[in-house]
Amino acid sequence: MKKQHWKKIKFQKIEPHQLTDRLLLINLYLTQALTLIIGIIWILFQKRNPLELLSLPQGWQFVMYGLGLAAIMLVVDFLLSAVMPEDSMDDGGINRMLFRKRPIWHIVCIAAVVSICEELLFRGAIQHSFGPYWTSIIFALIHFRYLNHWLPTGWVFVSSYGLGYIYEQSGTLWAPILCHFLIDLISGLAIRFRRET
Repeated sequence: MKKQHWKKIKFQKIEPHQLTDRLLLINLYLTQALTLIIGIIWILFQKRNPLELLSLPQGWQFVMYGLGLAAIMLVVDFLLSAVMPEDSMDDGGINRMLFRKRPIWHIVCIAAVVSICEELLFRGAIQHSFGPYWTSIIFALIHFRYLNHWLPTGWVFVSSYGLGYIYEQSGTLWAPILCHFLIDLISGLAIRFRRET
């Protein structure tokens, strides 16, 4: 039997300009698959049913929570982008690379996958264990590409706390999923159709 040489495996940090479109998409979908798997396992360890968390609620109150918070967050994000220097909101160019030349159907797909996977883990599993405050700290740390700048890191924390709040108020995971989906979709489309200067 041949011996495996694990010491030969080397991990290195890749800068955004080194990513190809294919590698970026592979990274995105693998990360979301891992997020989904961890979320489901965590929920099962809590002796809860992930399918129940994702069952559609009766009534449309959750839509108002999702739409309302999404509208507030998009307006604040627009104002921050207009007032603050561009480099203070910099994510290393990842969002631009992800959405700039992406077809609309794929932006919709990315927004749906990310919102469901991340909300199942963060609101469905982690918030159940630690509450919205600590969940929002973890959520901000997971979005490590923003950590070089205090403003986007703080904004991710506040956004996460808002998602946790509407989850608790609406009683359904679909409120933060809808909000997260709309924010990612509209932000992605804005990047896709923004004119280059």
